[in-house]
Amino acid sequence: MKTIKVSFNINNEDVALDVRPYETLLETLRERLFLTGAKEACGLGACGACTVVVNGIPLRSCLVLTPEVEGATITTVEGLREDGKLHPLQETFMEKGAVQCGFCTSGMIMTAKALLDRKKKPTKKEIVTTISSNICRCTGYKKIVEAVEEAAKRMATA
Repeated sequence: MKTIKVSFNINNEDVALDVRPYETLLETLRERLFLTGAKEACGLGACGACTVVVNGIPLRSCLVLTPEVEGATITTVEGLREDGKLHPLQETFMEKGAVQCGFCTSGMIMTAKALLDRKKKPTKKEIVTTISSNICRCTGYKKIVEAVEEAAKRMATA
């Protein structure tokens, strides 16, 4: 079987792998790199459970072929921790009870992180619009919005 050499940076670590041309980024993350934060749910890019940030853009890793991320910088939920400390989004999701079953949590956090990276003080409407691309079957989104709002406040004062 033909493979392709792909190099990228993931969670501040350079990686080079031989992958199948049709291997998805989600498969690579979970099966080769053992980064299981991104979840496979719909497999169609509709739910957002597999969202990771690639070059600053939240992408559905189930829709991205690994060869497409050649040279990219990728962040997964596992890469948010710095110096043993959780990212403010991770903290506020726990504090506000925005995790419920947890299946959508990493995708929600990564989608929200991309928003907060480009806009330090998003409005509630901007938060709602941004996370509306991710499906949560447990929380009704209220606690998730509150968690993102609180994280934005903490990040603005840090």
